[in-house]
Amino acid sequence: MTAPAPPPPTAGADAGDEALLRLAGCWTLDHATAIGQALRDAPDSITSIDATAVDRLDSLGVLQLLRYAKRRELDYQDFRFREDHRALVTAIEDIHDERPKSRREYGFAAALARLGHAVHDNGREVVALVSFLGETLYKLGRTIVDPRRFRLTSTVHHMEQVGLDAVPLVTLLSFLVGAVIAFLGAQILVDFGATIFVVELVSIAFLREFGVLLTAILLAGRTASAFTAQIGAMVSREEVDAIRTLGLDPVELLVIPRVIALLVMLPLLTFIAMVAGLLGGLSVGAFSLDIPPQAYLARMQQEMELRHFLIGMSKAPLFAMVIGLIGCLEGMQVKGTAQSVGERTTSSVVQTISLVIVFDAFAAIWFMYMDW
Repeated sequence: MTAPAPPPPTAGADAGDEALLRLAGCWTLDHATAIGQALRDAPDSITSIDATAVDRLDSLGVLQLLRYAKRRELDYQDFRFREDHRALVTAIEDIHDERPKSRREYGFAAALARLGHAVHDNGREVVALVSFLGETLYKLGRTIVDPRRFRLTSTVHHMEQVGLDAVPLVTLLSFLVGAVIAFLGAQILVDFGATIFVVELVSIAFLREFGVLLTAILLAGRTASAFTAQIGAMVSREEVDAIRTLGLDPVELLVIPRVIALLVMLPLLTFIAMVAGLLGGLSVGAFSLDIPPQAYLARMQQEMELRHFLIGMSKAPLFAMVIGLIGCLEGMQVKGTAQSVGERTTSSVVQTISLVIVFDAFAAIWFMYMDW
C-alpha cells in the first residue's frame, strides 16, 4: 500500500479575523513553487500568521515566511508555530538575522586605536624576524659543525636561480644607471668647466652605494618574492608538515640553502653591478663628454680608493641576510590559502626593499661620521 501524498501548502485568511493568515499542509522544499504562490495570493490585510496547522516545515518554508514578513513589514515575533517546529524556526531566524555592518569609526580615539593595532602588529613581525634570525644562525652553526647536514645540491640550485639568472638584469640596469648618473653630473659640472669630475662622481657613487643598493633592491623584488611563493606553496600543500612528519627540519631543508646561496651570490652580483655602472659612466664620458677612455681610466685609477669598494662590499652580506630571512619567514607564515600566498609575497617584497634602504641609509650616515 502506497503512503498518501502529503497535502500541499495552503494559506487563507481566518474567517473571524481577516488580519490573520492561517497556514496548513507541507511547507517544504518539494512544494517551493506552491509556497511562493500561496504567499503571493495572501490578502494585503494580513498582519499575523498562524502556522500551528502546518504538517511539515523545513528551512525553505521558514525562509519564505521570513521574506514574506520582511516584504510586508510584519513583526515576525507575532507568528505562531507548533512547538516541535519552534527550534528550527529559531535557528533559521538567528542565521537570517541581518545585523547592520559596523561603521568605521572616525575621530582621534579611533585613529589612535588603529595606530596602536598597527604598531602592535609590526612589533610582532619584528619579534618574529629576530627569533627567526636566531633560529637560522643556530642551525647554520650546527650545519658548520656537522657538514653532513649541509644540502649541497639544493644550495647550488638556488645559487643558479639567485645569481646566474639575475646577471643579465643586474648588468643592464647598473650600466644604464651609471650612464644616467654621468649625464646628470655632466649637466651641472659643465657650467663650472669641471666635466672631468664626472669620473669621481660615478666611481664613488657606484662603489659605495649604487652597486650594492641596486643589486639588493633587484633581488628583493626578484628573489624574496620567489622564496615566499615557493615556501608558501609548500605550506599550502602541507609539504612542510610532511617534512616535519619525516623527522626533518624545514629550516635546514628550505631556509639555510637559500640563505647561503644569497650570502655567496649577492656580493658577486654587487661586484658585477659595480663594474657595469663604471662602464656606463665610461661610455657616456667617451661618447658624449669628450673624455677619452684612456683619460677616464687614468683619472679613475688616480682618484679611486680601495675603501670605497670595501664599504660597498661590506653591506652585501647584511642585505643578503635580510632578503633571505624575510623571504623565507613570510613563506613559513602562509596560512594555506592562495590569497595568503599573495599577501605574504607582497609583504616580503615591501619589507625587504624598505629594510634594505633603511639599513643602507644608516650605514651611509655611520660611515660618514667615521670619516671612511
